[in-house]
Amino acid sequence: MGVYLAIIVAYYKITVIIFAMKILNRYIVKQIFIGFLLISFSLLAMLWLTQSLRFVEMVTRQGLPVYLFAEMTSLLMPRIFNVLSPIALFVAVLFVYNRMITDRELVVMQSAGISPWNNANAAVFMGILLSFFNIFVMNWVIPASESKFRDLEWQVRNNMTQMIFREGEFTTVKKGITVFIDKHEEDGSVSGIFVSDESKPDVKITLTAEKGRMIQSEKGPRILFINGVRQEINKQTFQFNTLSFKRYSAEFVSNESSERREQSVRERNIFDLLNSDKDPSLTPQEQRKNIVEGHRRIIYPFYNIVFALFACVGLLISNFNRRGQAHIIVAEVICMMIVSALDLTLTNLSGRSLYFLPLLYLNCLLPLLVCIYLLNFYNPFIFRRSRAFIGALNEK
Repeated sequence: MGVYLAIIVAYYKITVIIFAMKILNRYIVKQIFIGFLLISFSLLAMLWLTQSLRFVEMVTRQGLPVYLFAEMTSLLMPRIFNVLSPIALFVAVLFVYNRMITDRELVVMQSAGISPWNNANAAVFMGILLSFFNIFVMNWVIPASESKFRDLEWQVRNNMTQMIFREGEFTTVKKGITVFIDKHEEDGSVSGIFVSDESKPDVKITLTAEKGRMIQSEKGPRILFINGVRQEINKQTFQFNTLSFKRYSAEFVSNESSERREQSVRERNIFDLLNSDKDPSLTPQEQRKNIVEGHRRIIYPFYNIVFALFACVGLLISNFNRRGQAHIIVAEVICMMIVSALDLTLTNLSGRSLYFLPLLYLNCLLPLLVCIYLLNFYNPFIFRRSRAFIGALNEK
């Protein structure tokens, strides 16, 4: 009877501990999730401002609509989020676990017999969650947003109808072509139009006309000039030609730009990227670049788990120090920076030679295994005793 009672009591205690650990894990996950949202949104906002600066000129000088500006800049966010996600998670986990040490929460949990690995379950859960989310972002969201972004960028740069010529201002349509409009008429035409075309290195063309109108043809946007003069000068021979006309039309995009643009690496799906060596239209360098991009879509999401473990492993296996954990935090940040730098270096090297691809996987897998080993098998008390024993032997 006493044995059965002891078994029931032990089972009850184990059940209580497991239930308590689940509550603690939910508590830590909630704190990490809130911190991750705050950090990621802050970083995204700052990087959105820096990325949007290159589109400000399109709004101020070329009259790009504000809604199109907002759409183009928002399409860059999935790409930026994918890069920031492991770093934001690292900072969030580091902050939460360091705060729990400062508030003595982790000390109480460790005194209750909760192992470092169990304390790290919340960070591992968040890392796994964000890893699967990043896989979805990298393989579906980014290709779709990149395709949409490049379509809008191509239309803005090569379609005159997306631009608004302001009265009394010089507008650069493309490199070497400047347009000046004196006045917009109510019927949609313009008056007092001037065009300077220096897109060709040997010839400079100047067009002036009383009126003009933008028209869209199959070959691209054109401007129809009415009652004007066309002047052309050869910069090498200095030969000057002039032509008066009643009607004259000119194109402002080349045949290459009016054709459909080529698909970029980010727009391709992972199956096309990994099988790029079978695509005869790509050069060997482009094939290697595509293959490396395909493997990065497999590897990079799992850096969320690696960086989450980096942020907590040192704090969980070390002893409590009333002076703070600054030295441990610095070491963890350095480890994170080294792994990130190696990832970028090995990516560039793999683009030159695919023999470096296994090292790209090893750079992610090895730190992950080391962190798991330390959380499950590292004992600081045994380590200190071994170090003291070796020191005593050296003294003898």
